[in-house]
Amino acid sequence: MKAKFRSLASIAAATIVVGVVVLGLKAVAYVVTGSVALYSDALESIVNVAASIAALVAILYSARPADANHPYGHHKAEYLSVVIEGVLIIVAALAILREAWFAFQEPRLLDAPVEGLAINGVASVINAAWSWFLIREGRRRRSPALVADGKHLLTDVVTSAGVFVGLVLAVLTGLPVLDPLLAALVAVNIIWSGWGLIREFLGGLLDEAVAPETLDRIRRTISLNATGALEAHDVRTRNAGKVTFIDFHLVVPGTMPVSEAHAICDEIEAALKSDVPDSMITIHVEPEEKAKHHGVLVL
Repeated sequence: MKAKFRSLASIAAATIVVGVVVLGLKAVAYVVTGSVALYSDALESIVNVAASIAALVAILYSARPADANHPYGHHKAEYLSVVIEGVLIIVAALAILREAWFAFQEPRLLDAPVEGLAINGVASVINAAWSWFLIREGRRRRSPALVADGKHLLTDVVTSAGVFVGLVLAVLTGLPVLDPLLAALVAVNIIWSGWGLIREFLGGLLDEAVAPETLDRIRRTISLNATGALEAHDVRTRNAGKVTFIDFHLVVPGTMPVSEAHAICDEIEAALKSDVPDSMITIHVEPEEKAKHHGVLVL
């Protein structure tokens, strides 16, 4: 487990470095052109760096072992970083709208648009490659913070593509007002993506159950590995970062020795941990008179 967290932390740290490089390129593109749209793109990269720092801190904090004050561990810290990232995105969008309004009142032609767009294009290619890597690794390693960071960078790539097309049109048409209008559209897109980010991962903070297909797999695993028991009911699940919490009541014959009931529990736990990696399982054993005659029947 510690090795997994070290690997996640390394990826998060590398994301900060990539973010700083991309920010530098976009800042140069803005200085070269004076474009408000490129300014908005650069401002979003500042948020990317801040969000990556928050993701790294969250991953390091979530790796702490359970203690007296946090007996279930610190896994939810990653969800908190996602919410912080969403808030930062919205703050950046509001700042962009402010600059777009000032530029709309006094539009001007861009300086060196070709050079600026070329520099910004290099930054976008770097972002595209890294966002793909983050989403893939985040899903494989079950890290909400990395997935959120990757999706945010992907939104940045889409934004940059829109900025590129818009600025090309502004140069070709000779209409400088397209620059602040484009920046405003970027801001609206950023607000929408920020809200989507918060909404998607808020379920983890609210202890939502696992996906239906995962729950079906859990119930079937219990059923196939509870030989000797009578039924399992009140199966409950929730996710917290990488960890899936599973708890349920297992009904056994009233005359069954404690050692046999414990052995059944061990077998179920081993099967569940194999089917659902990084799971924490709690089983409450009950005598047959507690049976509810529904839930998971033992096969």
